[in-house]
Amino acid sequence: MTTTPTTPPRVLPLGRLVATPGVARFMASLTATDTFVGDSIQRHMNCNWGEMHPEDCKENDQAVDRGYRVMSKFIHAATDTTIWIITEADRSSTTLLLPEEY
Repeated sequence: MTTTPTTPPRVLPLGRLVATPGVARFMASLTATDTFVGDSIQRHMNCNWGEMHPEDCKENDQAVDRGYRVMSKFIHAATDTTIWIITEADRSSTTLLLPEEY
């Protein structure tokens, strides 16, 4: 029996996780059962860049390997709210922000 080698899943170190005031207000408006923010963080950590353009996704993949800054974009379906998640190049911190807070 032959086995196919598997590549371990990529995990992006997040460092300190911070949220801007706009994201904090957005999170406070969600119901207790809404997992959007937590799910988005998990996806970002697993190198799933959400609603980013395919070219930006490729750049993010390279940035993870090379130690550059990475960004993902997620849209909350019920409210049409977009959040960006940015992990710094040194992996010391990850910020959740609304696009207008950039």
